[in-house]
Amino acid sequence: MIKNDTFLRACRGEATEYVPVWYMRQAGRSQPEYRALKEKYSLFEITHQPELCAYVTRLPVEQYNVDAAILYKDIMSPLPAIGVDVDIKAGIGPVIDNPIRSLADVERLGEIDPESDVPYVLETIRLLTKEQLTVPLIGFAGAPFTLASYMIEGGPSKNYNKTKAFMYAEPKAWFALMDKLADMTIRYVKAQIRAGASAIQIFDSWVGAVNVSDYRQFIKPTMERIFAALRDENVPLIMFGVGASHLAKEWHDLPLDVVGLDWRLSIREAREMGLTKALQGNLDPAVLLAPWEVIEARVKQILDEGMAHEGGYVFNLGHGIFPQIKPETLKRLTAFIHDYSAKRKG
Repeated sequence: MIKNDTFLRACRGEATEYVPVWYMRQAGRSQPEYRALKEKYSLFEITHQPELCAYVTRLPVEQYNVDAAILYKDIMSPLPAIGVDVDIKAGIGPVIDNPIRSLADVERLGEIDPESDVPYVLETIRLLTKEQLTVPLIGFAGAPFTLASYMIEGGPSKNYNKTKAFMYAEPKAWFALMDKLADMTIRYVKAQIRAGASAIQIFDSWVGAVNVSDYRQFIKPTMERIFAALRDENVPLIMFGVGASHLAKEWHDLPLDVVGLDWRLSIREAREMGLTKALQGNLDPAVLLAPWEVIEARVKQILDEGMAHEGGYVFNLGHGIFPQIKPETLKRLTAFIHDYSAKRKG
């Protein structure tokens, strides 16, 4: 039962009493309770246990008083269902033993049936939304370019050369892969919404590696199809990527509700570029290691810019929380954001 819908109203550009806040990777590595669990279980083992996964998801809501929860899982979670052999290795990230090299490899990929392939994800959502949360739950998925980059590179990459070479040299195979991943994403996200997710964020984490022209040609049509297919679900749709400020206007053109910004593009600059939709962001998470007076000054500036224009605004970080950030800092930050913005709005 959602009692606090401030986040949803802000996503829709509606008036709110204060600026809502949640943090990317708020459930996880910075929490001692989570680190204790990781001594016993891998990420995939946690996500396969709905009660445990629900606990990890709701813990930051209880600890920090944020205005939304985000489902604890990984963008890799649906890939095994379509035939991708993926393992998340400590200190490395996702590693794929059967990388995509040809159209034949793409054609061998299957389709996802969320109810039978990822029932644990959907059961976690049901537990949270029916019994445990009083704030909205954000579901999510990885965008096709980012998923494809892992599938083609075989793991994390610094330059995405293999991915872009495949895109340029094998356009037929590239668009076939985009179609496969778009179909998977649409089915997977719709199942999350049916299970109870109140909003969806699409993470195109590594799409900043491509220029605007290539984005328009090789990626944007797929994103338009995904968001168009999700519009009739009537939940806020959010887009986010890292190092992708040059694509902010391209995202704004998509049929979505909220453009997420990292710290490289300020809220003011985004508005001056002509972005009128709701914005989300965008404190550099590294600032949270600075003294409180530095944090407060940076946050005030971002909040002032977020509240200075028409259109909704959600406070977040410009990327995810990392392990060195203290939980007490996040709790204090949330209270400050609520109090400062409420006084400004009042």
